[in-house]
Amino acid sequence: MRLDRRLKHRFGIAAAPLAVRRHVAWYWRLPLMVVILLVAGIALSWLFYNAGARFTGLDRGATVDELQRLREKLGSLERENASLRSDGAQSDRKMQIEQETQNDLAKTVKTLQDENAQLKEDLTFFRKQMSSDKSDGDLSIYRFKVENTMPGEYRYRLLLLQGGQREREFQGKVQFLVSFTRGGEKLVMTIPSVKEAEARSYNLNFKFYQRLEGVFHVEPTAQVKKVQIRVFENGAVQPKLMQAVNLS
Repeated sequence: MRLDRRLKHRFGIAAAPLAVRRHVAWYWRLPLMVVILLVAGIALSWLFYNAGARFTGLDRGATVDELQRLREKLGSLERENASLRSDGAQSDRKMQIEQETQNDLAKTVKTLQDENAQLKEDLTFFRKQMSSDKSDGDLSIYRFKVENTMPGEYRYRLLLLQGGQREREFQGKVQFLVSFTRGGEKLVMTIPSVKEAEARSYNLNFKFYQRLEGVFHVEPTAQVKKVQIRVFENGAVQPKLMQAVNLS
């Protein structure tokens, strides 16, 4: 009876529903298990990485914030560096201007000292001339100088004085004879030339003294050897006074 009941319970109407399952071979299950294990390994690795980063202070969010802070700090330092460079350039320019100003002042002081010495020398000379016993109308040339200022350019300076009682003004003109060499040839140039004979800068009209200063030019390759000045009184053919300066 018991056996009969068991058979009815197992295969009868009251038996449990029959489930049909598809059989999967083992060689198909293996790749699936490998994939599952890889996914699980990656997930565990990510969890361990985050836990380690938080534990060691290498949190990604904190790293991004720190990187942003460093970038801002770098920008601030670059702006500060640019400002310091600008200040340094301005300081250098200021020092350069101050140095140039000091050089200009030194040159000005030197010029004033030279002019002061020249004035003292002129004053001494004038006193001697005033106390001299020269006859009326005597002329003299004082401090006749010729300087080569640049190739082909020469500057002359001189002072003409009239001694004695000076009852009348001296009227006349000056003439320069410039002796120079060019290409081994000796030449003489007259200043002023025939075309410039009536130039006012070479006319004389003074009672006590008259300063003369000017520039003449020759070819840059020429070498001036001597410059002679001749003083003519109006209406005279022969010079009243002559003086020469040797340059080389």
